[in-house]
Amino acid sequence: MSETQTAGFIIGLIVGVILHEYMHGRVADILGDHTARNAGRLTLNPIAHIDPFGSILLPLVLIVLRSPFIFGYAKPVPVNPFFLRKPERDMLLVSLAGPVTNVGVAFIFALVGMVFRLFGLEGAGSLLELIFCAAQVNIVLAIFNLIPIPPLDGSHILEYFLPERMKEMYRSMGAFGFIIIFVLIWGLGDYIFKLFDPIFNFLGKIIFGF
Repeated sequence: MSETQTAGFIIGLIVGVILHEYMHGRVADILGDHTARNAGRLTLNPIAHIDPFGSILLPLVLIVLRSPFIFGYAKPVPVNPFFLRKPERDMLLVSLAGPVTNVGVAFIFALVGMVFRLFGLEGAGSLLELIFCAAQVNIVLAIFNLIPIPPLDGSHILEYFLPERMKEMYRSMGAFGFIIIFVLIWGLGDYIFKLFDPIFNFLGKIIFGF
């Protein structure tokens, strides 16, 4: 990974995880749960959201180890479903807010890159590469968080559609969730990453030209 790619990854990750968690809290706040607001998490200040391990140390270790699949996470925004107006439906919306935001951020990065390219700014090549990496990271964040393994957002989305009798058993997977996730990343990282290629190619066409 070049210095430009690393810079793009770090910028995209910081922007992505902060907005991801902020939007979880913002949607929950709109739907009646003010836990995030009361905890001081309805802010775009990075200090409030960055987790020293998940946002800094883990990504750096994966970069150094040349992992095929690099990711990170922020401190989860606290959400109390008991304060939501319609707990089950609203938890679905709160969970969707983060990944949807990351997709939006990825395409905003892509459109900014397209503008730079169209204006033909000097030295735009490296800048476009940086922007492309930042966009890629946000797509990875979106899709990764949609994996239906607790505690990822995808687990709350799937839980909404499960029969009541299965929900408690499904939640109990949370104790082993991160172990399952790491096994998937190290064992199937290369194959998982290939699933993103169509989206990455589309972003690349927006940024670098069709």
